[in-house]
Amino acid sequence: MCGIAGWINTKTDLSGKKDIIEDMTYTLRFRGPDASAVHVSKNALLGHRRLIVVDPEGGAQPMPKTIGDRTYTIVYNGELYNTEDIRKVLKGKGYRFNSYSDTEVLLTSYIEWGPGCVDYLNGIYAFGIWSECDKSLFIARDRLGVKPLFYTQAGDSFMFASEIKALMAHPDINPEIDDQGLMEIFGLGPARSPGSGVFRNINEVKPGYCILVTPSGLREKRYWQLESKKHTEDLKTTTAHIKYLVMDAIERQLVSDVPVCTFLSGGLDSSAISAVTARLFKKEGKGTLKTYSIDYAENDLYFKASEFQPDSDGIWSRRMSDYIGSEHYNIVLDIPDLAAALDDAVRANDLPGMADVDASLYLFCKEIRKNATVALSGECADEIFGGYPWYRRPEAINAGTFPWSRAIDQRLDILSPELKRLPVRDYINYRYEETLKEVPFLEDESSEDSRMREIFYLNLKWFMITLLNRKDRMSMSNGLEVRVPFADHRIVEYTWNIPIDMKFTGNREKGLLRRALTGMLPPGILRRKKSPYPKTHHPQYTRMVIARMKDILADPASPILDLINIAKVSDIVATGGAGIKEPWFGQLMTGPQMIAYLIQVNTWLKQYNVRINSI
Repeated sequence: MCGIAGWINTKTDLSGKKDIIEDMTYTLRFRGPDASAVHVSKNALLGHRRLIVVDPEGGAQPMPKTIGDRTYTIVYNGELYNTEDIRKVLKGKGYRFNSYSDTEVLLTSYIEWGPGCVDYLNGIYAFGIWSECDKSLFIARDRLGVKPLFYTQAGDSFMFASEIKALMAHPDINPEIDDQGLMEIFGLGPARSPGSGVFRNINEVKPGYCILVTPSGLREKRYWQLESKKHTEDLKTTTAHIKYLVMDAIERQLVSDVPVCTFLSGGLDSSAISAVTARLFKKEGKGTLKTYSIDYAENDLYFKASEFQPDSDGIWSRRMSDYIGSEHYNIVLDIPDLAAALDDAVRANDLPGMADVDASLYLFCKEIRKNATVALSGECADEIFGGYPWYRRPEAINAGTFPWSRAIDQRLDILSPELKRLPVRDYINYRYEETLKEVPFLEDESSEDSRMREIFYLNLKWFMITLLNRKDRMSMSNGLEVRVPFADHRIVEYTWNIPIDMKFTGNREKGLLRRALTGMLPPGILRRKKSPYPKTHHPQYTRMVIARMKDILADPASPILDLINIAKVSDIVATGGAGIKEPWFGQLMTGPQMIAYLIQVNTWLKQYNVRINSI
């Protein structure tokens, strides 16, 4: 994976502005620690930071390619999992290649098919291609949004980058937020509306979208969307189909010239990925697979089972490691490090995030990076196959809002008197209803089936992208590429139309996936109840976030004080959030995690020098 940046202006000579694109690109150095380069021409500046994974010699970027009198230059962040399939087609059309990198295949596919090239891609990607002959720029993001791509316009200039921080390095871009940005942070955060960069005038290319920028303007196009149709296969055939798709996705994503490992929690999803990977390693003589799990200091002393988190991962990850014969490492995080990493997570994300869930992943990836460059992880299976509680609980299904973020009153209660004038509830409802209008229904569906289709769609477009954003920023800020096989668009397209009762075969969450993996995993792993990403239960963490938030409340210079009801937040802090029963977000962001989110908001406002054009 890599970091990319670009600045296009067809009306101004940019060739003397090399220092600016270098500054923008430098902010992405953690995404690409192995190499850096820029392309400079009159109307286009492109920057690239490289994390070398495939073809160390032939995959350097920015990569130019000339066909006849036409020259194209690409900057690209991602991996194609059908590189050789596309290369074969292009060779049949007479193209020649100077490398075995997927970068050259992607660039050549654009030369052949233009914007239609995205229809041929299976992978995770965000890229920009500059065409010198017609002064056009084409940018695109993968179907499910695994890789990030932000953009903005300032006068006649168009800028794009992997992360917001790179755009902020441009002298014409300022860190400002308006009313909408405030409602994103306090009404929806840590989620973001599709396409929103939260900062004023900063947008994100939506998953499955591409943009063509020409001297005459900008054209945005949605090139992929889910289609609803009758599922005609029986349970046995569907199970076999799922097994094939999952195994094929995992196998395709093991291509690498550098060490590969897997995350292994002992849950269904990571266990499946680790089992397939370990088997292939042995078959191909690649040695013993390294697997990694995460835990927290003294969590065994303080863990409290709950409906959401019935058991801890430790025993299950060890059991699964023994089963597949992996070389397993359990990374144990110290509580002071976890609390301190809240700030690191903000800098990695450019926004407040999922509090210690982000911070722990940041530290986890930092440790893994010492021994590996590429990892495979089990994200997205819960959204696709129905793993979360809100897929099966009537009160969540019929909540009339985002089922993972129902504490709207709680969010409104902490706002300052000045911010209470904002139509936060209306804004949340608008974004919710806007998403539901996109859902493709079948004409003869029952109201129950239509509602479940809405729930799955909401999860794919909102909750899943939040977790993918988190995974990308926390891993790439440590120079670790994390691949997510369950986000293969073929799996999503096929599973989308499988009836609900079949998805919940055996009256279990992810019942169909469990059935498909039978024989590949130990019975105990197959039966294990879903447990979310682990959090610390250590009271030391609660004490540390309380102390830090008290310092913030006591400091008149704390920027968050203008945005919150100080008395209300002080009451929450005084009890460590003990009275908060409904999660701020997801399943586990209660109490200390909500306080930590507010800490992250303050860190973000302060370190990014955010200017608020609202109050």
